[in-house]
Amino acid sequence: MITNVKGKILKIGIDWVDIDLGPIALRINVPSSSIYSLGKSGDTVILFTSMQVREDSMTLYGFESDESRSSFESLISINGVGPRLGLAIMSMFSVSDLTQAVNTEDQLAFSKVPGVGKKTAGRIILELKGQLAKGLSAVDTGESHTEVLEALTALGYSINEAREAVKLSETDADLPMEERVRAALEHLSG
Repeated sequence: MITNVKGKILKIGIDWVDIDLGPIALRINVPSSSIYSLGKSGDTVILFTSMQVREDSMTLYGFESDESRSSFESLISINGVGPRLGLAIMSMFSVSDLTQAVNTEDQLAFSKVPGVGKKTAGRIILELKGQLAKGLSAVDTGESHTEVLEALTALGYSINEAREAVKLSETDADLPMEERVRAALEHLSG
């Protein structure tokens, strides 16, 4: 199994990149949202990869972080979500946005991805709800703030806005959740 690739960028496409590894080059499919952050031809890049073997092909999918690769692999483990659809979803969502959409059961967010209908969106939410729950609690906010983050994202704030508000409000974890949410909302509105 190829878990990561480090090499020089030879060529970049819409959703792929060719990486020079010395005597060989690999074409790696990447989320289209990552194309511009990878660099330009000649730059060295490290991609976390997921190798998918099918009857007629072996394809590498590459991501900028291990968390993105894990999210992709969780997505493609769902019945009806293949690697191309998984890549399309990862092109539309960052890991934190995907976690937020799953945890807030936002089927509308998934419907913006070409190829994802209501049924597939429901299946993704159902199967990933428990798996991605850990993703909401960022390293810098801690476990005690997960409920506050979930409440803020349910109110429509992005996960990044919610994290920043929780960090700025610096409420005591022993306070009731309502007070912690209120304090975070004050930072968001003010």
